[in-house]
Amino acid sequence: MPQELKRGLKPRHITMISLGGTIGTGLFLASGGAIHNAGPGGVLAAYIAIGIMVYFLMTSLAEMATYMPVAGSFSTYATKFVDPALGFALGWNYWYNWAITIAAELAAVTMVMKFWLPHTSSLLWSSLFLAIIFLLNYLSVKGFGESEYWFSIIKVVTVIIFLISGFLMIFGIIGGDAVGFKNFTVGDAPFHGGFMATLGIFMAAGFSFQGTELLGVAAGESEEPERNIPRAARQIFWRILLFYVLSIFVIGLLIPYTNHNLASGDVAVSPFTLVFDKAGIAFAASVMNAVILTAVLSAGNSGMYASARMLWDMARQGKAPKALGRLNKRGVPVNALIITAAVGTLAFLASLFGDGVVYVWLLNASGMSGFIAWLGIAICHYRFRKAYVAQGKDLNDLPYKAKWFPFGPIFAFVLCGVVILGQNYSAFMGKAIDWNGVLVSYIGLPLFLILWIGYKLIKRTKIVQLNECDLENEA
Repeated sequence: MPQELKRGLKPRHITMISLGGTIGTGLFLASGGAIHNAGPGGVLAAYIAIGIMVYFLMTSLAEMATYMPVAGSFSTYATKFVDPALGFALGWNYWYNWAITIAAELAAVTMVMKFWLPHTSSLLWSSLFLAIIFLLNYLSVKGFGESEYWFSIIKVVTVIIFLISGFLMIFGIIGGDAVGFKNFTVGDAPFHGGFMATLGIFMAAGFSFQGTELLGVAAGESEEPERNIPRAARQIFWRILLFYVLSIFVIGLLIPYTNHNLASGDVAVSPFTLVFDKAGIAFAASVMNAVILTAVLSAGNSGMYASARMLWDMARQGKAPKALGRLNKRGVPVNALIITAAVGTLAFLASLFGDGVVYVWLLNASGMSGFIAWLGIAICHYRFRKAYVAQGKDLNDLPYKAKWFPFGPIFAFVLCGVVILGQNYSAFMGKAIDWNGVLVSYIGLPLFLILWIGYKLIKRTKIVQLNECDLENEA
């Protein structure tokens, strides 16, 4: 049996994983609620700021991933460049995040299917969905890459058609009279609710962009990562600008933030459905529901892939049970895949029994995990670059060099920290602190610290000195 993953992801797979990886329900559904709460200007400001942060994070990750393309990604980098305890905590935190995401997508797929077939069984659809994403990952890494390629194409094409239709409507070419900029000044727009409302959207914007770090995990199975990863990273800026910023700009121009349909989160009145409906596209709600179904499948597929690879790599480092470090003859970490699918299924079943309290807590605990992973990337890159110079290596020898160092990782670290701490600032604003709200919002933070400090105390790990950082490229 092979001991290494197979480099079966082609350049087009990496490009589409990078391009379509973040397009999902955050854009198609949640963007409407964000505009309703903070106005079009507030949402644009939040998405641009988070977009800049994500750009710096992904160029940081690309620099490390092209130099050392491993499936453990930032968990491995933290072990080598910062502290093995941080690597342990980041790895388990990231695995948990995606395992619970699978459970969330299992719940989402039942709601999507019940749009068309309201009287069918939830368990039927969730079981079928789980079987599909498991098989796509079980067959080979190429199976994952190919399916993700086509899922992403559907999402990308939808956004492009939306943008073209939207701009034609803004100028009155289709859908009636020209709208112009009048909806940007309705009520107290463009910034509804002031600074605090805009700050509240930062978290939603961050959730929308989560999944971009898959690029680092996929580097471990990419053909020619030194060429393909930088190419994908360079496209991230344009992707953020085109897909998120322009889409929100178009929605803000065409639909006033006072429209209560924006806040519903229902496919039938999602901002994309409303715009397509206005443009005269037949069966707009059904079309968008089909697109959202591909987005849910894509998120579940990516979650299964990322969590299994992270678990496999940690098992190789002795940070997870040894049995999870085995590969089958096709180079797939089947044991890690099975455990991940089982945990996702158990979490989903927890949502069906009782009143779903266990599931809600699991979901809340994973809410912060993506931001913690991003913090980890910023720390790892800062330490990697410092260690690289300290050990007398020439920066010009790096296969890809992130621009704006050290501003990039420092800016990303600070903004990420602000978003994490300000996640539920309103819980502290009343006459008495809302401790339930605090616990629900911030539970992911103490869980991460327990993993980190617990491992540190048991294994007595220390921060790795810059001249002792392991810069050997095992891949």
